[in-house]
Amino acid sequence: MAINIVRSAGDWFRPHRSIPITPWRARHRWDLSVSRVAILGGGLFLFGIGESFLVQSNLGNSPWVVLSQGVSEKTGISLGWATFAVSCAVLLLWLPLSEKPGFGTFMNIIVIAIALQIGVEIIPRQTNFLVGLGFAFCGVALVGVASAIYITCGLGPGPRDGWMTGLHHKTGIRIGRVRLAIESLVLVLGALLGGSVGLGTAIFALFIGQSVAISFGVLSRITRQ
Repeated sequence: MAINIVRSAGDWFRPHRSIPITPWRARHRWDLSVSRVAILGGGLFLFGIGESFLVQSNLGNSPWVVLSQGVSEKTGISLGWATFAVSCAVLLLWLPLSEKPGFGTFMNIIVIAIALQIGVEIIPRQTNFLVGLGFAFCGVALVGVASAIYITCGLGPGPRDGWMTGLHHKTGIRIGRVRLAIESLVLVLGALLGGSVGLGTAIFALFIGQSVAISFGVLSRITRQ
């Protein structure tokens, strides 16, 4: 019986290889409805909270938050405002790439910045290594679930993802290599500005892809039922 339970759990959390088609998926990037916008907003808010768990783990942030934290350190503005500013700056990089934003693109800029700031204000910063480690893995799990939720809305990529796909289409370079180059550049720049890099950064890099894939799988099975 225990073997059957483990097998059933394994099937339930089996990663998905593509983006599932959900009941709330939009036909185009401005196909809005109350329920779809609510799902999008919830996913983006959860994304920001997940990122704040990584920040408060005190073990290092995801690459883009490293950059935002560096900007925050150098300018004196809050982490939320720094995240908003970085997102707006990245959106400007779309202009030569002929990328077109959607409703979700602008929601991404606003909601994640707000949620991240709320998260760092209410979630206690950790000094205990093991608790911080738990926070880091919790952050990765939440960002994975949140990514699956907002991506399946189909209302447009966030500024960072749009920049990545735009560069891929413009240059023909493999998207994995484009992402690696962007994340590496952002990480180095953020670290030079004073952003926190550490074990949490490595945990995010190693597990975020699997977290998103598992979340896609769970969403696919839930919506199929």
